[in-house]
Amino acid sequence: MTNKNNPPKKKMKKKVLILRLFKYLISHKLLFLSAVVVMIVANVLSLWGPRLSGMAIDALSGPNGVDMDAVFYYCALMLVMYVISALLSYLNSIIMVNLSQKITYTMRRELFSKLTYLPVSYFDKTAAGDIISHISYDIDTVNASLSNDLIQIGASLVSVIGSFIMMLSISPVMLSVFLFTIPVSLLFTAYKTKKIKPYFRKRSGKIGELNGYAEEMLSGQKSIRAYSREDKIIQRFDNKNKITVDAYYDADYHGCVIGPSVNFINNVSLALISVLGGLLYLYTVTNTQNPIPYLVISLGSVSSFIIYSRRFAGPINELANIISELQSAMAAAERVFRIIDAEPEPLDSQNAIELKDVKGEVELKNVSFGYEKDKTIIKDLSFKAKAGSIIAIVGPTGAGKTTIINLLMRFYDIDSGSITVDGHDIYSVTRDSLRRAYTMVLQDTWLFHGTVFDNIAYGKQNATMDEVVKAAKAAKIDSFINSLPDGYNTVLSDDGVNISKGQKQLITIARAMLADAPMLILDEATSNVDSRTEKQIQEAMYKLMENRTCFVIAHRLSTIQNADLILVVKDGNVIEKGTHNELLSIKGGFYSSLFNSQFD
Repeated sequence: MTNKNNPPKKKMKKKVLILRLFKYLISHKLLFLSAVVVMIVANVLSLWGPRLSGMAIDALSGPNGVDMDAVFYYCALMLVMYVISALLSYLNSIIMVNLSQKITYTMRRELFSKLTYLPVSYFDKTAAGDIISHISYDIDTVNASLSNDLIQIGASLVSVIGSFIMMLSISPVMLSVFLFTIPVSLLFTAYKTKKIKPYFRKRSGKIGELNGYAEEMLSGQKSIRAYSREDKIIQRFDNKNKITVDAYYDADYHGCVIGPSVNFINNVSLALISVLGGLLYLYTVTNTQNPIPYLVISLGSVSSFIIYSRRFAGPINELANIISELQSAMAAAERVFRIIDAEPEPLDSQNAIELKDVKGEVELKNVSFGYEKDKTIIKDLSFKAKAGSIIAIVGPTGAGKTTIINLLMRFYDIDSGSITVDGHDIYSVTRDSLRRAYTMVLQDTWLFHGTVFDNIAYGKQNATMDEVVKAAKAAKIDSFINSLPDGYNTVLSDDGVNISKGQKQLITIARAMLADAPMLILDEATSNVDSRTEKQIQEAMYKLMENRTCFVIAHRLSTIQNADLILVVKDGNVIEKGTHNELLSIKGGFYSSLFNSQFD
């Protein structure tokens, strides 16, 4: 029953990535089809321009002299087609921007939704900054590629096919030049694309690492300044920043080589076409009697062919120029899909039942667990908590106290043994109903951007103001809240940074008091509260604990003297258990020495 999930690290194939992105496109069929139709019409109209230009030139140099009516007609028609094409291209850009925004919204929502269902182990092993980088940078990169590069690729494809058909109708002989230059361009582009892909994957990874480090350091500014470590963290940031910049340079350098190289090949192609077109035109004007038909070409046709050759080879050059952006988008999409594909928490068993009318009798039998396969932290742990009892868990740092709480809540799954609530194995009940049976107050307080009322009411759906005020009074925080500018409607900044840690802790305690759960977990719940405030809220805490099964993790042993059972945990084992007085009576006992050291 282990649950040691990690995001899949196997590299995704480019075809798979493109197919998955395409599924997002066709999920908005109307917009996508509109974009395709508008893009095709716009480019087809644009493709008639060079042909009409050639006709106008032939009208100027025809055997019967200059035909100005024909020249004006072709020029006017060409102008109309170019204007309509430009307007349709503008419309297509608007459609694609709307489409890409909808896809971005869908992808970002899927990603965030998946994050909420990933196991706790994922967040324990992944930096918050790296996750934020997925939500912002990676998805924005994909969005930029969809809204810009996709238009270019589609337009280029129509332009290449249309130009090829036009050139074939003008002169198959001149088209033979591309039999050499186009394969060279394609082979070179394919070779370089394969070579630069790892550079862009590395670039995406390094920006995530840099964001993670920056988020970590910004959240610890007080500690950093207290220890005068500013220069040290700047030095470390510089190192990570340099590595990131180098990754960007490598990706951009190898990506930029493609464009100029392909452009050189296309220029050679244009030179060969110009020479061949000139020779064919000379042949045409010097062999008026019985010329070979497929070698005959007019001056206007030569001009049209040259323009079409640029329209034909140009998109290949454009594709080479956007290869770097495409590679960056593919690398970003791969990182996003890795999270979307990551294994969520295991599903409830098929016959899982809802945990209802919970009394709160909890029993652990021979429980063993380790965060890693070969490192067992909890070893053969057994104890029973009667309904309504207070179970205190004490021990040195790293003994496994918080791990026990993680197992009770099924944040992690045990390796062996069993855990039951009211006789029901926790793996035979739904995870949601199990967690709703508990209320938690943790050492690390969590408040969100919102009013004080919202933060306290988070503990109970549809809570009224009277209920929130009652809970705040019980937690001894009501007078402080009323002293705020807007009272319970005062907006707290992110994580409540505009109030003290002790006040944040009291608000979370009020939140727990508001929740009506039969079992309570207090993980160092008063660690951020001063001794005087601690004594003030103990009475309220005891009231909160009434008729509830309580699991209390505490370093301050003064807070657990009234516990029904105290478990002394060391190195994953329960080395002593009993009431406060029973444990003090053990001569040379670990709890006794720990208690005496605090009150010596």
